[in-house]
Amino acid sequence: MDIYTAEKADINKRIDLYLNEELDEISRSAIQKLIEKENVTVNGKGVSKNYKLREGDTIEVEIPEPEGINIEAENIPLDILYEDDDLIVVNKPQDMVVHPAPGHYSGTLVNGLMYHCGDNLSGINGVLRPGIVHRIDKDTSGVLVIAKSDLAHRELSRQLAEHSMTRIYNAVVYNGFDEDEGTVSTLIGRSQNDRKKMAVLKTGGRNAVTHYRVLKRMGKFTLVELKLETGRTHQIRVHMAHIGHPLLGDPVYGPKKQIFNLQGQVLHAKVLGFVHPRTGEYMEFSTELPEYFNKLIDRFEKIN
Repeated sequence: MDIYTAEKADINKRIDLYLNEELDEISRSAIQKLIEKENVTVNGKGVSKNYKLREGDTIEVEIPEPEGINIEAENIPLDILYEDDDLIVVNKPQDMVVHPAPGHYSGTLVNGLMYHCGDNLSGINGVLRPGIVHRIDKDTSGVLVIAKSDLAHRELSRQLAEHSMTRIYNAVVYNGFDEDEGTVSTLIGRSQNDRKKMAVLKTGGRNAVTHYRVLKRMGKFTLVELKLETGRTHQIRVHMAHIGHPLLGDPVYGPKKQIFNLQGQVLHAKVLGFVHPRTGEYMEFSTELPEYFNKLIDRFEKIN
């Protein structure tokens, strides 16, 4: 189950339009069918597709599992940073899909988690996404928290919806910066030209805020730290491209031609912090940059 909280910018927005922006893998017509079948609730109650949101509304979406699909546990090595009865924190490598989806029913993080945790994963998101509270792109590496109990899943989802989690990324982007730090604040929504892409919009979309700080200037490229105030789909990639600094290795929002034999955007989820759902203790996890990332930095330093 996916849980969202309507913000001030969402007031009077139709529920189907709102979810069309949030659910990047589902068409608007499919969303309307979910609403009709009451797989979508607002504040615990079914609504029509014409329902207009109010600030603070809690939206829960349950996506039925496709029939005839059996997800297998696989003995995939996991880089586990922390684990208890409620949650597990892992460092996901680049080129690993978080959960099964069309074209990726094996080799995902979920397949590995099922082997490691057995039945001890939250069932709120069904058999395709057990325990998955949030995700990062296949080509993005870094820290993820997974819920083992339903209590943890609901509480972590609430923190995610309220943007109270600490999420800090490192990235290599094109071009140099005149300033040392700054903030990008825009509306982000589905691209009108390509539904698979997100875009900065003048109207519609949802408020998105990214804080950036220069860590190292490397000639034509820059190593930056990026702190998310919100967490929209592809937010970092869209925002950096919007201000003229697309991520190196990102063929979707940056130059199409890949250089340096990269396998995707040079982006690492370095820090994740949250309040433990049972103990109330704030926990924060930090990871080292992956090897390919450091080799790239070393290469630029030698050139410059």
